[in-house]
Amino acid sequence: MSAEPTPAPVAAEQPQQQPPSTTPIPPSAEAGPSTLRVSVIDKWLKPNGPPKGVSFGARKLGDEDDVWSNNAWDHAELPDDFNERAAEIMEKHRSTPVPEAKVEDYNARPAAFWDAFYSNHADQFFKNRRWLPLEFPELVSCCEPDAGPKVVLEVGCGAGNTVFPLLMNNENPDLRIFATDYSATAVKVVQSSELYPRAEHGLGVLNASVWDISAKPAEGSGVSYSLPEGIEPGTVDVLTVIYVLSALHPKEWEQAIHNLYTALKPGGLLCIRDYGRHDLAQLRIKQPRLLDVPNFYIRGDGTRVYFFETEELGGMLTAPARGQSEGNMFNVHQLAEDRRLIVNRKEQLKMYRIWLQAKATKIE
Repeated sequence: MSAEPTPAPVAAEQPQQQPPSTTPIPPSAEAGPSTLRVSVIDKWLKPNGPPKGVSFGARKLGDEDDVWSNNAWDHAELPDDFNERAAEIMEKHRSTPVPEAKVEDYNARPAAFWDAFYSNHADQFFKNRRWLPLEFPELVSCCEPDAGPKVVLEVGCGAGNTVFPLLMNNENPDLRIFATDYSATAVKVVQSSELYPRAEHGLGVLNASVWDISAKPAEGSGVSYSLPEGIEPGTVDVLTVIYVLSALHPKEWEQAIHNLYTALKPGGLLCIRDYGRHDLAQLRIKQPRLLDVPNFYIRGDGTRVYFFETEELGGMLTAPARGQSEGNMFNVHQLAEDRRLIVNRKEQLKMYRIWLQAKATKIE
């Protein structure tokens, strides 16, 4: 559903206690999922593996390092004046919002803008997410030959950036993958692939369908949720939501999280990655692009994007399940910022990418 950057892979999960922390995701000397078969990891990572002696997500700028010696540094510390400079830009955004007459059009038909996006970029937008084994090893473990029956749901599949790498590296004959997007054009891109509905080696089955993550149930249905084609309540083992929640209006978040919660098995894993507050993409947005909610913008192509703080995302995951007055929907095992310093050596510029990443398991 959402256009994505190339992320700085997170080397290892750091479980955190509630309330969620804003501590950036740290590097680890033990990068990579040690419990997975080497064959699966090698197939995924080897084509673009890191230079010898360098671990993904572990290039951290030290006091003695020359900042201009590399194009990017992982787990970056923000400069002391970063928030002050960002606040100045945010004030400019607030002073020149999108005209009210246009806001309703952008919010009323978001799928149409994503259809146009994928119509224009269908052949260029597929990115093999080689960082998935390091960021979400639990997802890749579903590909193990002895993993048994597993159901994976990718919400906001776009051009198939998660599901096709899964299929191409899968060794589990009992893996079922569901890909959804509220752009019908994106779903057609996935369905037109030579890998659809099965991988070349015949392992794994993929089903792609149109679904709005924030959809409410049909009136009179007697249920509180909406689920994609082929998914029954409580059946999904791992659910990925990567650069997707940011495409929703904040008033749609509650229903979206309820739908995801309903789809997952008790103990099922929710994997989220999205844009963080004051990410470079937010600071570079031109005016007037601010919509009817702070930190919620329209891109030049008409698609929407929100920039999260960890507290917002954590609050959604730890809210009580619908119909309950207390208790959390999810146990949050990871919720933190992932920051990368991008360097323009020619112009001597420093720029900061800020993403949020979360892992949470369903409580029931």
